[in-house]
Amino acid sequence: MPQTPMTIAVDGPSGSGKSSVSRAVARELGLGYLDTGAMYRALAWWCLDQGVDLSDEAAVAQAAADLPLTISTDPDAPHVRVGDVDVTDAIREDRITGQVSAVATNLDVRAELRRRQRLIIEEQRGTTGGVVAEGRDLTTVVAPDAELRVLLTASEEARLARRATERHGAADAVTLAATRDLVLRRDREDSTVSTFLEATDGVVTVDTSALTFEEVVAALLALARGEVRPDAAAGTPHTP
Repeated sequence: MPQTPMTIAVDGPSGSGKSSVSRAVARELGLGYLDTGAMYRALAWWCLDQGVDLSDEAAVAQAAADLPLTISTDPDAPHVRVGDVDVTDAIREDRITGQVSAVATNLDVRAELRRRQRLIIEEQRGTTGGVVAEGRDLTTVVAPDAELRVLLTASEEARLARRATERHGAADAVTLAATRDLVLRRDREDSTVSTFLEATDGVVTVDTSALTFEEVVAALLALARGEVRPDAAAGTPHTP
């Protein structure tokens, strides 16, 4: 555990490696792990389960305020519950992925879930010593004062291949076509209300296109441990 509390905020588009890398970094540093995207997915699941029309922005915002959400911050045992129901697997289904942007682009929803995210981050700073929080808006809105802010990015081809392999076990013409709409449309829609495609001042960009999972984890650990320093202007790590 770091001697002083540390928040690592990680943004990036779908398929850039945010979740798996952030979880590994949190585990290595003994920090909590927060998947903020799972919160939006859980709300989408809750709305569908409760019969809330996703096009009714006021009703969805009210559902966000009422959402009985419990989300694990243990990187070794991530799970999401809504009330008494474990929805960890259900929120990854295509029916949720295809509709979650209707929830995530609701500005009142974003305000409520950002509030909850900040509370979790502060709680983790006082218990585990910090947190690796990943998703959308982390580096710019949710945790702009984080000790380390990182934008993970990758080429469109690399991101589609990862998602296709993750969802279908292979990246071929058929699986890439099946994945394209889910990945690119969601990024396009979400980018209308959040910033996660380009780094702002003070945010380090790590392009994962040609890197292995282990190399990306090592890069973030080096930044967190101060073994390299972020160059805010260039957006790339430089050795001191």
